[in-house]
Amino acid sequence: MKTHIGRLTWLFIFILLVVPGFAQSDSCRLRISLLTCSPGAELYSLFGHTAIRVTDSTAGTDLVFNYGTFDDTDPYFYVKFTRGLMRYALSVYPFSDFEWEYQAQNRSVIEQELQLSCAQKTALYEQLKINAQEDNRFYDYYFLEDNCTTRAMDMILQSAGAAVTTRNFLPAQTPTYRQMLHDYLDKGRQPWSKFGIDILLGSRLDQEVTLKEAMFLPDYLMTGFDSTFIAAEPLVLNKRTVLPNVPQPMANPWFTPWLFFTLLFLIVAVCTFAPSARIRKAMLRFDTIFFLLVGLLGWLLVILWIIRLDTVCRNNLNVLWALPSHFIIAFQLHKKRKWLRSYLRIVIAISTLLLAGWVLLPQQMNSALIPVIGIILLRSFARLKQQIS
Repeated sequence: MKTHIGRLTWLFIFILLVVPGFAQSDSCRLRISLLTCSPGAELYSLFGHTAIRVTDSTAGTDLVFNYGTFDDTDPYFYVKFTRGLMRYALSVYPFSDFEWEYQAQNRSVIEQELQLSCAQKTALYEQLKINAQEDNRFYDYYFLEDNCTTRAMDMILQSAGAAVTTRNFLPAQTPTYRQMLHDYLDKGRQPWSKFGIDILLGSRLDQEVTLKEAMFLPDYLMTGFDSTFIAAEPLVLNKRTVLPNVPQPMANPWFTPWLFFTLLFLIVAVCTFAPSARIRKAMLRFDTIFFLLVGLLGWLLVILWIIRLDTVCRNNLNVLWALPSHFIIAFQLHKKRKWLRSYLRIVIAISTLLLAGWVLLPQQMNSALIPVIGIILLRSFARLKQQIS
């Protein structure tokens, strides 16, 4: 009898000590995960997407908090876009809608369930709900520093507290922002978008990224979270594929900037050395249009440098070949002026130095610009020769 009482006593103590522990670990009604979406076909979706999923078993809700929504019906949308005044918003909607949207786009979704304490999950969920209120949901979008992915990252890491560490997940040769973007543009077979980005965005993109800076892109945030720990515990509890990757047939573009401008350079070179007076006259018209367009581009680069609120368009070395002064010079090329000869000599010197020091420049320039600068150099020589003769 005493033996049975002793066993029952120990069993009762075991239940008191162990079962509450299980109850405590299972009592949290919240499940929070990071959703990482594969790149889409359009330029705005080419770098993927990130959202936060919150499942509340008690309330029976399964919601997605998406910091990547914006209103393109704003009549001043493109003006604001040019200035870098992109107003993005946090939107909240059922996970089923989110899943349907990406399934319709044939884009994969990977889910990482986060290993947070019940208090951390509750705090994160409450903060997300506060952010979703109408007065709080809008924010100024900055591509490198403050976007839909960095917002999700900051919310999660802040809720995790100060004990968060991330192990290095970058390659031995630390990439720059531009190299990271090039990877996506090349995989997405977007040579013209790559060409435009390389012209419009300045040397800020050529800085090597830190671990946190690298996580401005969804895939890098997903990889970074796989390498993140809270104290000694991994942040990611488990990882699963919600929607599988569905490879889409992609045409390999043959009409690339390199091909177009190389062909243009060859045509200009042939016409430059042609003895025909009619061709020389036609080339004068070409020079006017060409230098006018290059000058307009130069003014655009300068304006973006000045008016953009972020730093992505500053310190842009493309203004060394796209000189804004070309816009004025284009209408003076048919005249013989001493100052014009000096100007053309300066353009020749700058163009020669750019081509000679191409790989040494602190800003990675698009290779398709080599024939463009070649045309500037070639036609400047031709105009200078006419000025002297």
